[in-house]
Amino acid sequence: MTRKPVHLALYDTFADWETGHATAHLARAGYAVRTVTPAGEPVTGIGGLRVLSDLALDELRPEDSALLILPGADRWDEGDDLAPFARTARAFLDAGVPVAAICGATAGLAREGLLDTRAHTSAAPFYLAATGYAGGDRYVEADAVTDGGLVTAGPTEPVAFAREIFRLLGVHDDTVNDAWYRLFHDSDPEAYAVYAQATAR
Repeated sequence: MTRKPVHLALYDTFADWETGHATAHLARAGYAVRTVTPAGEPVTGIGGLRVLSDLALDELRPEDSALLILPGADRWDEGDDLAPFARTARAFLDAGVPVAAICGATAGLAREGLLDTRAHTSAAPFYLAATGYAGGDRYVEADAVTDGGLVTAGPTEPVAFAREIFRLLGVHDDTVNDAWYRLFHDSDPEAYAVYAQATAR
């Protein structure tokens, strides 16, 4: 089966620790991961990691993608430069293509109005409240939250974020997904046997 690629949005100061679990294991499951930057230029993450781009944001179309992943970045809170990525997230969701946002990207989605009517989480309720959004009553205190085609998570939960992405895309069945989470989040040695056996097939 040919899968559409997963698109990873990147921009200067992106939080490089937030999406590694998701992208690495999606690639192992057979998804191509393509990077998208504002104008197709290389970008540098908060840890100094410099990444090349596969395409510019204005070249990205929902119908060509399985998922759009938006990591956090200092720039989400420094102005409106990344607002085009939030508008692209709206286009994806409107087209029925899922979006996953973590950390500062959730604030960008809040400013775009995408969290007003969807259950969601983030770093903290007051962080999103500072955006002036109208979805405070839909905030959930959880590691990660999926509502329809939208996954959200806070900056300390890259493993839970990945787990929700895998669930949304049907990468693993529930037993394997649970084992994966217990292995990478809890270092549960019993989970290793379940996960390793299932993925060796």
